[in-house]
Amino acid sequence: MTITFWCVFISALLIFIARMPVAKAMKEQGGYDNHLPRLQQARLSGRGARALAAHQNSFEAFILFAVGVLMAHTTQTQGWLIDTLAIVFVVARVLYLGCYLADLAWQRSLAWGVGLSCSLLLMLSPTFRWLLA
Repeated sequence: MTITFWCVFISALLIFIARMPVAKAMKEQGGYDNHLPRLQQARLSGRGARALAAHQNSFEAFILFAVGVLMAHTTQTQGWLIDTLAIVFVVARVLYLGCYLADLAWQRSLAWGVGLSCSLLLMLSPTFRWLLA
């Protein structure tokens, strides 16, 4: 499996890792309501609410990243830049999750922007394939 595919796998895991603090916050709210979990999640505040937002954003970021990796892969665009963009995306997402939980707003936005840029550059990578040769 390639580095980029490992990064897709790791970023998929990050979606569910981001969910762990949400479950913890729900449990602290008198127990996890498995009948109406979304209603309970809507009542979260503070760190629990930030964890939920980070979890939801992880789905959004994953879609663009996976598409970018697949666009590079299907056009046989590969090399150090593709691998680097994938790795930087994963690092940015880990930092994003940490910043969100720690309530570091501008740092979180910066990490989000870096991750988004990596995804968009992966999508555009077939246009600059000559750089990678």
